[in-house]
Amino acid sequence: MLKQKRSLILGTTALLLTTVAVTGVGLRLARSQGYLQDNPKELVDEVWQIVNRTYVDGTFNGEDWVAVRQDYLTRDYKNQEEAYTAIREMLEKLNDPYTRFMSPDEFQSMRIDTSGELTGVGIQITQDQDTKKIVVVAPIEDTPAYNAGILSKDVITKIDGKSTDGMEVDDAVKLIRGKPGTSVVLTIEREGQAIEYPLTRTLIEIHPVRAQVEDINGARVGYIRLNQFSAQASEEMRQAVQKLEKENVVGYIFDLRSNPGGLLYSSVDIARIWLDEGGIVSTVDRRGEVEQQSANKRQLSNRPLVVLVDGGSASASEIVSGALQDNQRAVIVGTKTFGKGLVQSVRELGDGSGMAVTIAKYLTPNGRDINKHGIDPDVEVELTDAQRKELQQNREKVGTLEDPQFARAYEVLMQQVNKTASK
Repeated sequence: MLKQKRSLILGTTALLLTTVAVTGVGLRLARSQGYLQDNPKELVDEVWQIVNRTYVDGTFNGEDWVAVRQDYLTRDYKNQEEAYTAIREMLEKLNDPYTRFMSPDEFQSMRIDTSGELTGVGIQITQDQDTKKIVVVAPIEDTPAYNAGILSKDVITKIDGKSTDGMEVDDAVKLIRGKPGTSVVLTIEREGQAIEYPLTRTLIEIHPVRAQVEDINGARVGYIRLNQFSAQASEEMRQAVQKLEKENVVGYIFDLRSNPGGLLYSSVDIARIWLDEGGIVSTVDRRGEVEQQSANKRQLSNRPLVVLVDGGSASASEIVSGALQDNQRAVIVGTKTFGKGLVQSVRELGDGSGMAVTIAKYLTPNGRDINKHGIDPDVEVELTDAQRKELQQNREKVGTLEDPQFARAYEVLMQQVNKTASK
């Protein structure tokens, strides 16, 4: 599975994603683009074949998948757009918001997300599997959405006055993104109230890691905040830990709050920074075949560790926090995580369009299936909406004693430090 890392550069194999957000690069199949552009029915069949071979649910949500193929291949398609519409209709039968089709423009937009630079307002979104509503997973730090006070779990009901009822995630992303300097108004539903957020789009450069030494009451604590498991995240993390080790910190607070996930290999690499041995994650496909990723003796620090999580910590964040919790390597502080335990393979199709297909679920080292449940913290610390807004509007307080979750994490860390020192 870790061989997939090369595909980010070469784009020749499927890339495994855990993120709720729209990210990734993918697979180019053998047929020529020209052939599929002239034969839209072939594109429909290509998508059907990928689902038939790899989709995680062998019952295909109770659908007779062979009959579905017969139905869609007996239809006539005048052009690619008609084929695209049919493909989306076909995939809806799976009732899986993470298995989705992307037009060439949408697929190109998806590629941008893992490059560390994008244009928009800075939010990660998903479609609630039960309500079908467009939900904010997390705002990206230091972006228009974050600074305006949009919160994890907010429901986007309108985009520039257009209702999101029945809207697909990719369509919502398309409406929210735009040229830097242009405006978009998001209508948010939160606790039964509608709130309008006028936002100005900007070029968003995502630097996934922020690290510093916090000198608190004479104790030097390494604070690392990771906001996305992007392509460069593991290398930036490695450099941050190496630098903090030279600063002789007594321990670490690793902040994964509002981190919506990202690349599977990135989560494995980052877990290995903290673990010397033990399992990290198992992926289980529809045949029950299990592939496990484990630590590989490349741990950079064995100092006491506390991990901060919240409801916006999803997917790859849950892989890392679950692995550290099961291996008793870290104490998890905060609130229950998002609960997304599914892995997608993102593939480029023969005409330049693409699709993401759910191919496996993942389990923590102790075999916990966290999909829809999440990771329960060892120490629960809830923030009020007012506290969350305060931290979003005053970012300099995040990761300080004025941040209630960080303050509790610091207390827990010092307990661990003192326990280690007394041994």
